[in-house]
Amino acid sequence: MINITVPTPDVTITKKVDPQESNIYGFTEFHLITRELGGIFMFYNDQDELLFVGKARKLRPRIKKHFEDSVSPIKQHRDEVTKIEVCIVEDPVHREIYETYLINEGKAKYNEDKVFFRQA
Repeated sequence: MINITVPTPDVTITKKVDPQESNIYGFTEFHLITRELGGIFMFYNDQDELLFVGKARKLRPRIKKHFEDSVSPIKQHRDEVTKIEVCIVEDPVHREIYETYLINEGKAKYNEDKVFFRQA
């Protein structure tokens, strides 16, 4: 058996209700997410259900793309996201392992790739 310990999130941002400042789908604190480092990110809904897991070489631009991109797997569900957790993981192999592990152990609702838990 392989034991994988997922890192504790380095940054967590939450959706604001009726934010007065500039926002993307209610999120105002994207500046807290590193622009230059790589890692993994998790999107959750208001019941703390894991919606989507992703990885990136540069976290902030990749996360923001999910809220702006017309081809994102969560494009129909952006309003559902209420919390974003980010873990800094510089090693690309470790990012790949954590992403696949979290998708399947957390049964991420909207991930389409690397999904094994839906197989019969």
